[in-house]
Amino acid sequence: MKFGIDRLLETPTLRRPLAGRRIALLAHPASMTQDFRHSLDALAGLPDIRLTAAFGPQHGLRGDKQDNMVESPDFRDPALGIPVFSLYGEVRRPTAAMMDSFDVLLVDLQDLGCRIYTFITTLRYVLEAAARHGKSVWVLDRPNPAGRPVEGLSLHEGWESFVGAGPMPMRHGLTLGEMGRWLVAAFDLDLDYRVIEMQGWQPEAAPGHGWPLGERSWINPSPNAANLWMARAYAGTVMLEGTTLSEGRGTTRPLELFGAPDLAAERLLAEMQALAPDWLRGCRLRPCWFEPTFHKHAGQLCAGVQIHIDDPAYDHQAFRPWRLQALAFKGIRRLWPDYPLWRDFAYEYEFDRLAIDLINGSPLLREWVDDATAQPGDLDALARADEDDWLARRDACLLYR
Repeated sequence: MKFGIDRLLETPTLRRPLAGRRIALLAHPASMTQDFRHSLDALAGLPDIRLTAAFGPQHGLRGDKQDNMVESPDFRDPALGIPVFSLYGEVRRPTAAMMDSFDVLLVDLQDLGCRIYTFITTLRYVLEAAARHGKSVWVLDRPNPAGRPVEGLSLHEGWESFVGAGPMPMRHGLTLGEMGRWLVAAFDLDLDYRVIEMQGWQPEAAPGHGWPLGERSWINPSPNAANLWMARAYAGTVMLEGTTLSEGRGTTRPLELFGAPDLAAERLLAEMQALAPDWLRGCRLRPCWFEPTFHKHAGQLCAGVQIHIDDPAYDHQAFRPWRLQALAFKGIRRLWPDYPLWRDFAYEYEFDRLAIDLINGSPLLREWVDDATAQPGDLDALARADEDDWLARRDACLLYR
């Protein structure tokens, strides 16, 4: 199969509308061609492309920043001599001066298929700016490694943030090119928007179920997105960022496991199994021990659970990471009612709302966990309604059927 960047590079007719126009690129470390050239360098090598600027999202154009709320500065590319503007530094939205540096913005970002992954919000912001300034945006499409399944509560009105670009569930099932189509329609944006589509993407095909496993190497789109298994679990494990539990940052398997020094992992797993065994399908869960070298519980031995998605038991349609992680929270609350689960700290520059609520786009998940009378079926009914609604709303945006 071919990604959008590779098709653009090898097909002069696709590039023809770019002739004589100033081109900028929004990219990050995973913006690589099939032959392991960064997209910025590959485009710069074309005689018919005039690069005048580049942009980097959260974690930077070169992926230099490890954690959230660690900003990247603007700089000048030493090889190309063009400005590289940070969209996770002094600003999140491109300024008028930044927009004046190009005519067409090419977006080549590997997404993870999860609403909270901030590249979606950055895409919304650049689309809105392009509509205001009369610029064109082309997305060079890449796979959604989490595939087509949809899961989770939708973001509620008024809960938009840098980790919540709009009313969609946690796991949205779109490629970035398709997401751009949805954003343009949902926010009534008037601009020249195009997608350079992939060739041969089969989101339902095993064993990749969205990622061309065996055909393309995995390159971290952000420092803790270490592999395909993390990408599949992320729609659930990202919620750990709003809790006191470690999400495995500071270990070699971040966002594939969770735990804490005072957690009784085997008791928790038994409670989860008793509460909603169906929510544990499609993967293997293993009690484990780990000691983070940095971040939460650094230097402390944690008891935890690893979510194994690299196992023959993996079932792509049955695996529901958002429900699995929600069930872990519910199990903790039932076993230890006074456990200090929710983390009260600034999250993506939001100071007045709990991180767990920002992550979920409303307080509904937290309220369900904390309500001693609420059952798994109650959350399931809320989520299913949102999931069905999203499936209908996203249909017109699909490019790969």
